[in-house]
This record gives sequence, structure tokens and C-alpha cells, in this order.
Amino acid sequence: MPVLAAPAEQSHDTRIGAPAWREATWAQTRKAQQVTERCGREAVAMWQPEESVGDPNVAHHLCRAAHIQPWRFRVEMLRGGGHVEKPPPGEGVTLWKCKMKPPAWHARLPLPLHRDARAQQTAEVVLAHARGARLVAARLGRAQHQINGQVWQLQRRREATDRRLSEVRKGLLVNQQSVKLRDYRPKSEKIPDKADSMLTWEKEELKNMKRKMEEDMEKSEALLKALASCRDALALCCKERLQAVDLMNQPLDKVLEQAGRHSWVNLSRAPTPRTQGQKTPPPDPAGPYTPACAAALNEARLLLVESRDTLADMAKNEAEVREQQTQISDRVCTSLAQKMRETSELKERLNISVGLMRGTIHRCTKFQQEMYTTRGLIKGPLSKAHLETREKLDRPMVRVYQRHVGTQLPEATRLAQGTDKLQRHISQGERNLNELLTMQKNLTWNFKCKKMGFDVDHSVARLRQRQSHPHVCYEQALRLLHERDQRAQRCAAAAAAAAARE
Repeated sequence: MPVLAAPAEQSHDTRIGAPAWREATWAQTRKAQQVTERCGREAVAMWQPEESVGDPNVAHHLCRAAHIQPWRFRVEMLRGGGHVEKPPPGEGVTLWKCKMKPPAWHARLPLPLHRDARAQQTAEVVLAHARGARLVAARLGRAQHQINGQVWQLQRRREATDRRLSEVRKGLLVNQQSVKLRDYRPKSEKIPDKADSMLTWEKEELKNMKRKMEEDMEKSEALLKALASCRDALALCCKERLQAVDLMNQPLDKVLEQAGRHSWVNLSRAPTPRTQGQKTPPPDPAGPYTPACAAALNEARLLLVESRDTLADMAKNEAEVREQQTQISDRVCTSLAQKMRETSELKERLNISVGLMRGTIHRCTKFQQEMYTTRGLIKGPLSKAHLETREKLDRPMVRVYQRHVGTQLPEATRLAQGTDKLQRHISQGERNLNELLTMQKNLTWNFKCKKMGFDVDHSVARLRQRQSHPHVCYEQALRLLHERDQRAQRCAAAAAAAAARE
């Protein structure tokens, strides 16, 4: 029969299991609970922002109220005494019925639609790049259009300036023709006068105008080359941007309207009032608005400002040169006309003097002929047979007085004295007549010189009036000058040959 041990002292704990075994189970349970809570917290943290985790310093029953308080609508008092409730700022979905706006939650793990979301995100990035490229292309195209407009205006202005420069050069040729034509005046009419001074002054002024217009042409040529280079750069950048938007069917002007900007160059005015559009983004080498595009647009902006100033200066200079050239030509023509009037007055005075002297010469010649007749009568006949009775020395009274020596008659002495005095008057009359004839010859030659000078000045005035017509171009004036020079050379050669033959 087995022997039974004595029972141990009875304890208050009625549980049969061992404490170690029970503690191990409890420890495992607590560990499982901790793992469960940690995993739950981590799982929840994957779906909500980090700041939504409960604060250990705040009571548990107050955590939710403190967490939801920033989500609620805010009450703002109006000036009139009322109030209005507005949602808090920031991202999130506005719950108007609950008057709350929870913040946007962001998942930290890829969702089942992660592939589609990433594809959609990539498509959005590509679409945003294409939109940016299209906007940049539109703005580059608009800048290129403005550059083309400035090039066209500059070319038109250069044509106007070139026509004015041609008129100035033609004016120099006309001045040279006028000077050469006035050299055909007689020597007595070549005394320097105000007309010559006006022609010299016109030549200097036209040279200054020519230099000014040539500087404008050189400046505009350099600006035109810069505009053409900028236009090519804009076209290249626009072509590169358009490669990304070939499949997007939308006009570029519509893109500018959607962007709220008519141009990045800020020179062309929008047809209708518009709100302030998008600001110019910073250049991005990897984006649609590259530094090359920024440099091209900046250069276009500077060139457009410079082109506008240059066009204004060229138009102003062209108008000033046209007005100044007209005034100078009018003053020269006025001086020539006044010289012609003075020459005409002197010519008329010379003509009157020649006419008066002609009458005096006729009277002197008639009186001289009478003096010659008187001298012949005083000298008497050439033959003794022709003597009259009253002239013979055998008259009774003469014979009586001639017998004595102291009683000589004064007849022969008086005849000799009268004949000598008459001869002296005849010689003086001949000298006076020769002097009158010489003076008449000089007056006649001076009259002819005045007439030639008047004709030359009239020819110069007609030449200037004819050459200043807009239909006469620079080449025609130059050809006329060469023909006149060739004619003068042929005349000089003919005169030299005639002198050599003599």
C-alpha cells in the first residue's frame, strides 16, 4: 500500500499552475499586445500625417478635440456687425455641411493603383512640360513677330534715309555743276560775290548732312544685322519648343490669351484690357524656358528698345535734313535770283550809257568832219589859179602897205594862228573821239559780259530747279556732270589744236 506524503501548508493562492509558467504566459501576452499596438500605430501612421499622432502630454479624452480644432471653420466679424464662417487655409477637402476641413493625408506606401498614379503623374509632368514649351514657343513666336515688324520698319526707314541721302548727294552734284557752270562767266564777272559764298556754304552743309545720313545708315545696318541674328535665334528656339507640341492642336495666340500675357517683350499692347498675367519664370536648363530662350528674349527686348529709339532718331534726322536742304536750296536760288536782278539793272544802265554815248559820238564825229572842212577852207586852194581876187597880194591896198617894212599886214599871222588853233582843236577832238570810241567799246564789252553773266546765272537757276525735281535721280545728275566735263575737255582740246595750227 503506497505511502502518501503529508500535504504542504495550505496557501491562499488556489491556482494550480506554476507562477513561472503563468508569468511566462503573461509576458508573452503583453509582448503580443505591445506588438499589436505598435503595428497598429505604424499601420495608421502610414495613412495619416505624422503630426496627427497623439501627444503623450495631453489627456486621452482631450487629444481628439485638440486634434480636430484646427480643422473647424473660422468665424470672422464683418464691419457692419455680422459674421461669416470661412474654412481654414491649406490643402484638403472642405466639408461644408460639417463645417470642417481636414488636412490632406498622404500615404507612405505604394497603393494598388501606384502604377497608374505614377503613369498619371508622369503624364501630368509631360503635359505641364508641353504646356510650358507651348507657352514659351508662343511667346518666342510673338517676339519673333515683333522683331520681324521692327525689321520691316527699319528697312522702310532705311529706304527713306537712302532716298534722302541720294537727294543730298545729288545736291552736292548740283552744287558742283553750278560752280562749274559759273566758271563760264567772263573774267570781269568772276569777282567773288555772295552767290559764290552761298554755294560754298551749301557745299559744306550738304557734306555735313551726308556724313550724318551715312552714320545713320551704318548704325541702322548694324542694328538690322543684330535684329536678323536675334530673329534667327528666336526662330531656332521656337522650333525646338514646337517639337514638343506638334501633336497638341491649339493656336499659339490662344495660349497667350490663356496665360494672360500678350508678350514677354512688353512692347506690343494688348487689343483689350487684360488682367496681370503670369510672371516670367526663372530660366531652367531642364525645363521649357531654357537660358538660351531667356537670352534670346532679353536680347529681343533690348534690340526692340534700341530699334524704336533708332527709328525715331532716323525719322527726326531725315525730316531735319529734308527741311534744311530745302531751305539751303531756296536761299541759294534766292541769292542767284537777286544777283540776276542786280546784273539786269546794271545791264540796263550800261545799255542806256552806250546809247547816250552813241549819240555823243555821232555828234562829235559830225563836228569833227565840219572841223576838217573848216581846216581845208582856212588853208586855201592848192593851186595859184584857184586864188580869189580878194586873196591875191597885188591888191592896191595890199601893195601900198607892203612897200614899207614896218607896215606888214597881220593877215598871214592871223591865218597861221587860226590854222594852228584849229589844228589843236581837231587833234583834241580826235583824242576825245578815240576815247569815246574806246569807252563805247568797253561799255559794249561790259554789257556783253553782263548779259553772259545773267545768262549763266539764269542757266544755273534753271539747272538747279530742273535737277531738284524728285524724278531726277542721282545717276542722271552724275551722267550730266560727266557729259559736261567731256564737252569741256573736247572744247579745250579743240582750242589747243587751233592754237598749235596758228
